[in-house]
Amino acid sequence: MRAVHNTNKGDDDYLDRLFSYFQSQFSQQIVEGIPIRKNVFLVKTAKHSLILKGYHSVNKLKLQEAFTATLRKEGFSKTYRFLGAPSGEPLYFDGNYFGCIEYIPPNKTAFSFQSQKNRQEGSDLLNTYHDTTKKFVKRYQTLLPQADLLGKWMDRRGIFGNHLPFVRRFIDYSLLAEVVAWADWSLEKMNSSYRLLTKEPQVILHGDVAHHNFLRANSGKLYLIDFDLISIGPPSFDYLQYANRILYHMNWSLSRLSQHKQMKPYLQNKAFLAALAYPADIFREWNRLMRERSYMNEEKVKQVIDLSVGEFYARKKMVQQIKQVVDESR
Repeated sequence: MRAVHNTNKGDDDYLDRLFSYFQSQFSQQIVEGIPIRKNVFLVKTAKHSLILKGYHSVNKLKLQEAFTATLRKEGFSKTYRFLGAPSGEPLYFDGNYFGCIEYIPPNKTAFSFQSQKNRQEGSDLLNTYHDTTKKFVKRYQTLLPQADLLGKWMDRRGIFGNHLPFVRRFIDYSLLAEVVAWADWSLEKMNSSYRLLTKEPQVILHGDVAHHNFLRANSGKLYLIDFDLISIGPPSFDYLQYANRILYHMNWSLSRLSQHKQMKPYLQNKAFLAALAYPADIFREWNRLMRERSYMNEEKVKQVIDLSVGEFYARKKMVQQIKQVVDESR
């Protein structure tokens, strides 16, 4: 068996043991094992390829298996299937239960948010996903948490505030103060009009609509994958995250965002507009950098600095526009 390993010896030892365990569970010879990211592996045999993904509990694995099966049964075919484990029981190794997932061969050109065509196609797929989960959300009410966007963002703001003395080593304080002011204004407006953001019928939210969770298959079809962060809430929560991800590629332009048919109605909602001013990505990445102690990695630090200041003035212009619209609608 050939496996692609990291250079760290401890990681090599772990992967050697892991792939030896996988081989003991499969009747076919594993010819290649490729780590994709933490606890996710592509395993190739002479006849088949599949993804093995680890979960910290068997209940989480079973929930993912049930959810993707329900999605497909209700008509949402653009995602993967879970396959039965070779022995009939979940694969278990070193504290993780591994699910066997259908391998969807990727397109040579990976999906990204750089083109308007891709951004709209991703938004269309997300809309279809929401329409499907709306049909069965009640069945999952006791299994999934209720999304609390306001509480989550208040916590994220607090954690970032604790990191400010460190972040000031890299970014001018006047700029940081302005970013924090955007967040505080956004949270205040969201709190006073939260009902406007949550009045839609509930769906099962994806929770992580980043570009890497949209998979362009070799066939050309677009798939939605990785449902680890699913919860129950209004579609607006997913669309806020989606908007935050794509605005970076649109020079933070509300007029360009309004060209997305799913976004246009939301831009008439002052609570949604106020939420767009919240610097969710900046706070998320600095907090992650500190949590994972990656601040000694110059490349990662540079990426977060670029995210924070690279399009600051375009973003500032958008926030000013949002404030004017929201304040005039009172």
